[in-house]
Amino acid sequence: MKRYQSYRSNAGGSNIRRWRVAGVAGVAVALVGVGLGVAAAADSAVPTVNCPTVADKLGAVPAQAQAEISRNLQLLNTQIQEANNRIRTSQGQGGANFVQNAILGPLKDKRFATINRMETAIGRTLAKPNLNAEGLSGCSLNANGGGNASPEPANVPAAAVSAGAAAVANVGTVNCPNVVINVAVPAQAQAEIDRNLALLQTQINEANARIKSSVGQGGANFVQNAILGPLKDKRFATINRMETAIGRNAAKPNLNAEGLSTCSLNAAGGGGAAETPAAPVNNGNNGNGNGNGNNGGNAGVNDGTATVNCPNVVINVAVPAQAQAEIDRNLALLQTQINEANARIKNSVGQGGANFIQNAILGPLEDKRFATINRMETAIGRNAAKPNLNAEGLAPCSLNQ
Repeated sequence: MKRYQSYRSNAGGSNIRRWRVAGVAGVAVALVGVGLGVAAAADSAVPTVNCPTVADKLGAVPAQAQAEISRNLQLLNTQIQEANNRIRTSQGQGGANFVQNAILGPLKDKRFATINRMETAIGRTLAKPNLNAEGLSGCSLNANGGGNASPEPANVPAAAVSAGAAAVANVGTVNCPNVVINVAVPAQAQAEIDRNLALLQTQINEANARIKSSVGQGGANFVQNAILGPLKDKRFATINRMETAIGRNAAKPNLNAEGLSTCSLNAAGGGGAAETPAAPVNNGNNGNGNGNGNNGGNAGVNDGTATVNCPNVVINVAVPAQAQAEIDRNLALLQTQINEANARIKNSVGQGGANFIQNAILGPLEDKRFATINRMETAIGRNAAKPNLNAEGLAPCSLNQ
């Protein structure tokens, strides 16, 4: 019996498989094409950071700081570019808050430090400005590819540089009330008194030198905290030593160490008068030497009546035009207050006991002066950075005998 083997053709199956492979490949190509299209669309909608500009807030920039300011302005641009690049390359990473936490937050910290460096660079030559680093460091996000932040300029305008450089040479000086020896000085104490009067002048000279050599250092309160404060302590100790020196051979006087130890600041170019050697009685000299007209003293009083001696109130910042009239009114008011106090002293001779003048005239005068100086700070502060005119230190007045 002959056996026959059956053969089944696979030609049809091969064709089917070939069609299946071709179909899969076609779908894959189509999907890749769709994916590329989506990616291209997504790339065109990548958000960018939007940061406030800094260069237009700089104001006067001294020549010495121009290069450093330019470097930091360019660094601000670089920081923005790096943030935009990080946003573009990290699409889809990290959840809803990724951009805020990983990009905008660190960018704010970098900008804050950079703007602070610019403040310091200017402050080495001029008064350190407040560029509002806190407000200018934060950046927002332009959604859907909404454009880029305005770039900072490469150079600082020449006009700003020349304006700043012109102000470099002008520095303030300390303004201290003269220490009046209003009692007879025993012969045994004369040399010590003269040495301490000379020391008071040395302390003033050293403070002026420190002010000149430290322009722009340490922020708005640097002069007060690092120079005027220590000067007050030194003067207080020196005046006390003079009281003690006289007190060894006569009744110990009260030279008003508390009132005479406090010094203020003359605006650029002003200067104080030197201390003078002690005579048996010195009828007063306010030691300010800058002629701004709100010190009191004994002008116009020739009958032996005491007069008030007030430290000069110096406006050591630029006064906005909007505040000038109010500043002038308050400076005039300071002089009026002094005139009224002098008139009250003259009209009340012999009244009220030992502390009458202090309690009834000098105390209220201090309160009036404090309020007046504060009003000037507020007037300036409405249109510029509010200054510290040292109302606490400049309000008390002493007495010329």
